[in-house]
Amino acid sequence: MLGCKGSSGTGVRYKLTLATGLLECLCFAGVVFGWASLVFVLKTDGYFSDLCINATDTNGKPGTDCGLQDENFSLVFTVASFMNNFLTLPNGFFYDHFGTMATRFLAIFLYTTGTLIVALSSKALSILLFPALSFVAVGGILFLMTNMQVGNLFDSHRSTIITVYNGAFDSSSVIFLIIKVLYERGVSLRSSFLFLSACNIIHLLRTLFLMPKSHIPYPITEDYKYGLSCAKSHSYNVEQHEAEPEMRSDRGRGVADEPLQSDTLQLTENSEKDSFKSCVLSWFFLWHLIWLSVMQLRHYFFIGTLNPMLDRLANQDPDIVSEYTNAFAFTQFCGVLCAPWNGLLMDRHKGKPLDPGVSEREADLRSSVLSLLLTSLQCLLFSVCASIPFLPLQYLTFILQVLNRSFLYGGNAAFISIAFPARHFGKLYGLVMSLSAVVSLLQYPCFALNKVLEGDPFYVNIILTVLTLLAFIHPVYVFRHCRELAKQRENYKLNISEASIQETSMY
Repeated sequence: MLGCKGSSGTGVRYKLTLATGLLECLCFAGVVFGWASLVFVLKTDGYFSDLCINATDTNGKPGTDCGLQDENFSLVFTVASFMNNFLTLPNGFFYDHFGTMATRFLAIFLYTTGTLIVALSSKALSILLFPALSFVAVGGILFLMTNMQVGNLFDSHRSTIITVYNGAFDSSSVIFLIIKVLYERGVSLRSSFLFLSACNIIHLLRTLFLMPKSHIPYPITEDYKYGLSCAKSHSYNVEQHEAEPEMRSDRGRGVADEPLQSDTLQLTENSEKDSFKSCVLSWFFLWHLIWLSVMQLRHYFFIGTLNPMLDRLANQDPDIVSEYTNAFAFTQFCGVLCAPWNGLLMDRHKGKPLDPGVSEREADLRSSVLSLLLTSLQCLLFSVCASIPFLPLQYLTFILQVLNRSFLYGGNAAFISIAFPARHFGKLYGLVMSLSAVVSLLQYPCFALNKVLEGDPFYVNIILTVLTLLAFIHPVYVFRHCRELAKQRENYKLNISEASIQETSMY
């Protein structure tokens, strides 16, 4: 059967796993972030419309105030985005302990439940949107988490594949735009979500035939097999794999060239020395958490307030709002095109010989500095553009937003896979996402402050723009860390040389 015999069959299986994983992330995993498009449909169907009240505008003309309706829609997204990140921590432990198959079964259950609840909801049951979108969000992030290990099958393109999958995760928000377009052509919301529920058979088949029961090792062994079609495929344990030196890819390094210890993490190929606690308490983890949290908060506030912001800038013209909403959703689809750029940046040193004494992990870390810096700069530019209340400028804001978002989440997963041991990936990825979710709860006070300012987000945007400056600390710290390692290595070589000279002079 496919992938069980011969290197060519295995290569086909690897490529099929890669392609179907990309399709899964692109069409299902991150649909919740197309919320701005779905809100347009939900408003038309009358969800939370009982919260609209009669009011008069500044000119004394009678009208309708739907501020509470917008606030509830924003709250639905806040809860879903929080659950998307916060539950990644227990899910990460679940993934590391029980493996890929069990985690994907959980994802399929949650995703199917969420889409069915939306399909069965109505104007009178608007409250069902809260659990439904949360289930969809959590199921989607589990699909992404289990797919990122596919990068281990392609050693020289590992970071590129991780970032591409994260870009596809972002681009999947275009699905809600497709639902919006179909809705405008007569396809009901219920029919669309029933179709999404039926598509879960695809996830089930992929789980059984194209994903491992446990985990994909890194680097992979020559006899590694996975999927039910491989009758003799063996189980794989991450800790056992990392504890076996012969399974390391040393790229010709000798014993004398072993990398020096650092005062944060060992950053060696012998990663079993790094406990989960030491990883969490390292400066790497702290600055990476701040880097992710401040930028994620900026994105969540922008997405959560996009619809009322467009209403305000377009003077409540529904046609203009629909046009800009479609433009935003379309640019989200381009995330999968932007993400590989970040991966290529992080993999640009692959295939080149390492300097004496430099480990694979240290080389990867050094290569990540430019990615971290560019991501921070993109977020700053995006935040500045989003703060300027000029409607045509929002097209540029949309482009910067999707570019930065694809760099942010791809870079987040890739950095964790580089800087920390593989056996802790699920736990560390879950922890950093969960803690960043706690920080993202600040978006609700931001929504409240925005309401106090009569819907004008200018001052809130300024505050968030200043906060994004904290993201620049992370790349600076990683750069200084790599430079310190290089300096220690030079001093070590100098000391060895001096000792050799002294030993020679004795004779």
